[in-house]
Amino acid sequence: MKRRTLSALAALALGATLSLTAYAQQTTLRVFSGGANQRPDLMRQLFDEYQKANPGVKIDIETGGATSELQRQYLSTVLNAKDSAIDIYMIDIVNPAQYFNAGWLEPLDKYVGKNALKDYLPVYAKANTVNGQIAAMPAFADSMFMYYRKDLLAKHGISEPKTWDELSAAAKKVMAAEKGANPNLQGLSLQGAPIEGAVCTFLLPYWSQGKEFNDAKGKLTLDKPAAVKGMQQWLKMMDEGVIKRNIAEVTTPVTVNEFMAGNVLFAINWGFAWDRFQTDKASTVAGKVGVMPLPAMAGGKSATCIGGWQWGVSAFSKNKAAAAKLVQFMAQPKASQFLAREGSLLPTSVAGFSSADVIRKNPWFLQALPVVQAGKSRPNSAQYGQVSDVVRTNASAILARTKTPEAGVDEIASRLARVMR
Repeated sequence: MKRRTLSALAALALGATLSLTAYAQQTTLRVFSGGANQRPDLMRQLFDEYQKANPGVKIDIETGGATSELQRQYLSTVLNAKDSAIDIYMIDIVNPAQYFNAGWLEPLDKYVGKNALKDYLPVYAKANTVNGQIAAMPAFADSMFMYYRKDLLAKHGISEPKTWDELSAAAKKVMAAEKGANPNLQGLSLQGAPIEGAVCTFLLPYWSQGKEFNDAKGKLTLDKPAAVKGMQQWLKMMDEGVIKRNIAEVTTPVTVNEFMAGNVLFAINWGFAWDRFQTDKASTVAGKVGVMPLPAMAGGKSATCIGGWQWGVSAFSKNKAAAAKLVQFMAQPKASQFLAREGSLLPTSVAGFSSADVIRKNPWFLQALPVVQAGKSRPNSAQYGQVSDVVRTNASAILARTKTPEAGVDEIASRLARVMR
């Protein structure tokens, strides 16, 4: 199946890039392809097929940064220096507005056409359009999901919880019943360390109260009582023993590894985790994992944090037209479906979720699509680096109990009122 898929992509690449003949004799493109969670191994396979179809185009790949914020720090340094060494960047969904407004990304309209984003999920079309121009193209989608041990819920006759209080009650019941078999079982794992995931940890209970962090123009609309209530929910679950007390130290990989080891009942994490749970040799939970919408605050509605990765062309590249052609190839549906089949990376269009081959390999995508469609985007701000830093550091401090929820939310409100206005 993989050989046929890659052959089809090679043929498509050949047909899509005949116009690059002039470049094909000596064009070298260098691509920053993110860290391990962005599957540079699969991107390399696509790049290799592109090279086969364009014999004179050589693609070098650079990787690095285990987290979104580490990658953002590196890219900000490179781009701020107007370095032309890298032609194409894989960037987080929160970065197109920031990078484009800084003058770091090449507008893509003249290369890909003004309607190039019309068939993608609306959240990605919106995130990649800045000031009416196409700033980047989608690579693959992502979202935070609630993973859970479906075997343990079935064993103890528990339905999928709809609220955080219901989840807490379910967790306490299972943890008590399983204490003899696994005294290390946690009820819920989420990201409390001051990383990008902590931005979502702050927003999830807040959004589920029907509140918005900002308006359509990006102005801060933080409802402080609702934000305090959301953080108090996590602290309450810590006091009940559902969330462990050192949650302020937990990163994305920690949640994944602890869930794989069978020591977590419910886990909030990104889409890549599913593949780890099911195929990693170290996983003890393969075949025992379910996916459900995130619970809401009492009386509220489920909300989740949209993620995803985009391809952008550096404004300082010396090979912009050639780079844009490669980005167009990497963003097309067939490439997206290859990444979905081989790496469980979520498609960027509804059509990708309905592909028979994709669903056959990833039946959980049927549950994933409505979660992704209903997901909410973190602030699409030209100053997102500052926004992220303020929210994640204060959220982590609240979870570490070095700040009260009231003090942490007050600091977020006061500092971002000047940034998001």
